[in-house]
Amino acid sequence: LSLSVMLFLTACKAGKQMPKLSNKKLCADSECSHPILIARALQDYYPGDCRFIPIQQGQLVYVYAMLKDRGNLFWAGSVQNTYYGEQEARIGHFPSSVVEETHALMPATTEVKTTNWDFYCN
Repeated sequence: LSLSVMLFLTACKAGKQMPKLSNKKLCADSECSHPILIARALQDYYPGDCRFIPIQQGQLVYVYAMLKDRGNLFWAGSVQNTYYGEQEARIGHFPSSVVEETHALMPATTEVKTTNWDFYCN
């Protein structure tokens, strides 16, 4: 038991809690598990910290949440690469201004409170 507690504490120290970008988000469901739209990147985006994902011009982005505070400036989503490698998909934030909506999938009508885990960096 003590070994698992030590491993848990070590794993917690490896990550970093970052400031929240918003207190609420709009999603398709209460778990934010369904994409609400597909967008295409208008330009390259290089993130300033680990809360954000890098995006290259032309890539497809599956949007799962729209952060509600501060005028809907940031969205959360996952980049669709042109290949399927061993790299695991990662959901992160990005400015909504770097993408354009291409396909609406589900309405973002469910308001969900953000948690500290939404802005946790590994």
